[in-house]
Amino acid sequence: MSDVVTSMPSSEPTSLEPTSALSVETVLSVRMWNEHLFSFTITRPASFRFRSGEFVMLGLAGEQRPLLRAYSIASPAYAEELEFLSIRVPDGPLTSRLSQIQPGDQVYLGRKPTGTLVADALLPGKRLFMLSTGTGLAPFLSVARDPEIYDRFDQIQIVHSVRRVTDLAYREPLEAKLADDPLVDEQAATQFSYVPTVTREPFHTSGRIDKLIDDGTLFADMPGEKHLDPETDRIMLCGSMAMIKDLAAKLETMGFVEGSNSQPGQYVIERAFVG
Repeated sequence: MSDVVTSMPSSEPTSLEPTSALSVETVLSVRMWNEHLFSFTITRPASFRFRSGEFVMLGLAGEQRPLLRAYSIASPAYAEELEFLSIRVPDGPLTSRLSQIQPGDQVYLGRKPTGTLVADALLPGKRLFMLSTGTGLAPFLSVARDPEIYDRFDQIQIVHSVRRVTDLAYREPLEAKLADDPLVDEQAATQFSYVPTVTREPFHTSGRIDKLIDDGTLFADMPGEKHLDPETDRIMLCGSMAMIKDLAAKLETMGFVEGSNSQPGQYVIERAFVG
């Protein structure tokens, strides 16, 4: 069972100072999904605008300068709060500290979100597949709760591959087809599907994403062809570098062309995370 902390203030709040590139925001809630996976919400500046699927720099105070890294925004563009999903990396200079935050603590937030995991970087299509591993789920939580995505595509699917069952963050709302979201619940009921897969523990769906593509499992709840078609299907990839590189190469052999903000294509990855 995950734990949610929403009101217990930190005993040692740190006062941060905003800069031209960073605002200072307050932690509102923290949720521990398991011993290493956590999500949290922070205040959202009134002037902060982003497209569903974008990322932003986030961090804490460092010894000489702010300690920052890029985080995909998990909340939808219309939300009053900003939500993020993170994993604690052993001895990670930022995540080891970030995993200890409590409501009332302060964090740095970049003022300029950006990214390519956005609908604008894709050509029009009929089906949108969002393929993720681990915390790569985060930007797709934002995209799937954007009402406009349901106008762009007939069917939207999130695939989330993890090692352990407890790594399936947000499993309940996704299995419920986002029924608690007042802006997309009606469209998601008929247009949205969720495929969780676990690779190292017993689960009803197992195997890596490429296997699910090859054996057709990916399309069990998806109307249309039981294979990927560059004419009608659009794909977003986010997660481990190995997964992205392997699946991108697979898509290229199938005729898919990578897109960007300046040149929309048939699939997109977040180049800032891959290198």
